[in-house]
Amino acid sequence: MNFQQLRYVREAVRNDLNLTEASQILNTSQSGVSKQIRELEIELGIEIFVRKGKRLTGLTRAGEDAVKLIDRVLVEAENLKRLAGEFSREDVGRLVIATTHNQARYALPDTVMAFAAEFPNVQLELRQVTPKQAAGSVLRGEADIAIATEALDQFSDLLTFPCFSWRHVVIVPHGHALEHAQNLTLEQVAEYPIITYSPEFSGRSQIDAAFRANSLDPDIRLTAMDADVIKLYVERGGGVGIVSEMAMEHQACEQLAVVAGSRELFATSTTKVAFQRGALLHAYAYRFVEIFAPHLASKHLRDAALSRLSLREPKAAEAAASTAVPGYRNHVKVG
Repeated sequence: MNFQQLRYVREAVRNDLNLTEASQILNTSQSGVSKQIRELEIELGIEIFVRKGKRLTGLTRAGEDAVKLIDRVLVEAENLKRLAGEFSREDVGRLVIATTHNQARYALPDTVMAFAAEFPNVQLELRQVTPKQAAGSVLRGEADIAIATEALDQFSDLLTFPCFSWRHVVIVPHGHALEHAQNLTLEQVAEYPIITYSPEFSGRSQIDAAFRANSLDPDIRLTAMDADVIKLYVERGGGVGIVSEMAMEHQACEQLAVVAGSRELFATSTTKVAFQRGALLHAYAYRFVEIFAPHLASKHLRDAALSRLSLREPKAAEAAASTAVPGYRNHVKVG
């Protein structure tokens, strides 16, 4: 048995049992992957996969348990490498953050600059993706940290922490009928075409929930992944915009106005950070999060990640994390 065989099994499962795709990711041949998996099964004395001819069609009952153990072994092997790295070259390496445009553009710049000054020998990469893609990137080991508002806490294999809370605001071009509206209501907003975020981005669920709660069916005329595009089309007269308050606070916009009282129309949204359960990151990764959300101290994040419970019982791990990390599940309100 060797780590290569375990990685082949893991990639086969991650790629829905498609050995062609798995072999491409592993930079080897399909026959090589198939052979190594078969040799592992022979050595273990169990069938991991159900087969139809040469094609894998599913996992056996033994295989389901074996895959869980394989994932755990590979995670712990990576943890061992990172632990050694902490004590050998703790301030040198690469940190990959999977996040959305809204976070990268408005929430992260100060953190990135402070981190770069503190760790000049760490290469930082921001990957702008959807929240679900951010979660998947961390689960596949392609990114170290995910930062987003939506979706992250829907994945049981991620350990998720709240960073700060914020609200949406209504924006209009100067001179628009709503610019100086008194006691703004959602009914007034719904009288106009609306330009806002795509359903999977930037707290869009809170926008939809607000309209539903008021039995309104708004005319969502245009959606986009980021606030810059939304603001552009609001400027052009395409409709009334609904964006995160961060998008208006951190960038001067002479052509647009935030409608007074509009942030009270929507419930708070929470930006979250997530790690893979049981995975130990480099010390500088936890420091990045601490700079971004000071109530999440590096030491406590590391302790939560290393909790043995995080590898076994997700609910128990949540309880352990809430004790290990001061501020866990507490929102730091901004704006």
